[in-house]
Amino acid sequence: MKIDILASGSAGNCIAITVGEKTILIDAGIAKTKIEKALMNVNIRPDQVEAVFITHAHGDHVKGLPFANKYGIPVYAGADEWESIKSVDDDLKCSAFKENGVYESFMFDMGEMAVIPFGVHHDAREPLGYKVLAGNKQVSICLDTGHVDAAMLSAMADSDIYVIESNHEPRMVEASSYPNSVKARIISHIGHLSNHQTAEALSKLVQGNGEQIYLVHLSDKNNMPALAAMTVKRELLKKGLTVGKHYELEVV
Repeated sequence: MKIDILASGSAGNCIAITVGEKTILIDAGIAKTKIEKALMNVNIRPDQVEAVFITHAHGDHVKGLPFANKYGIPVYAGADEWESIKSVDDDLKCSAFKENGVYESFMFDMGEMAVIPFGVHHDAREPLGYKVLAGNKQVSICLDTGHVDAAMLSAMADSDIYVIESNHEPRMVEASSYPNSVKARIISHIGHLSNHQTAEALSKLVQGNGEQIYLVHLSDKNNMPALAAMTVKRELLKKGLTVGKHYELEVV
């Protein structure tokens, strides 16, 4: 399994996951031509993309969906989220549905890759995170969410790779020039994860088995990469876990 984070942050988000010759995208939040170029830069042809999975309908996650129309790629999103997505051809729309409160898995390449949605907490109609399983590898992707609950921790447990939002430092948000309404949205339970919230979630998930952590969707005004990394390292050190020995960490 190969992970390429093609774009991350408020300007756009797009993650490529490749197994063998097949690739799926999580979000398409940069322009169509930029997705094509970013894929080629990591040696992935656009026609290798099997599916696009959308976390939610905000512009920095769906801006480049005409890419899917161009190549006839199916796009998956929460059933209610389609009410906010207008840029996908009808025949390419696929919905995630729950059965007995649990999202159904999507299977690709005759069962060699499975994508399992899980609910998150953001100011959208039906925001999702995703766990991708292929062979003996698992990757969990959790982008915009205001908090991480027990159900999310259960959905992400036992992953080899965690791609998770570490959006802001609350003190920087409070000191920012943002209107109070925007500040309140960011730090709300349906806003974005703070560094400390992310670190707490990872401390419950990471077991020290060599997991790879990618911190993504950092605010360019209300966070610093070194601060995000330090917060996670300190929290995991409380469990006796050291970066480079028990896990790997990269801030994107």
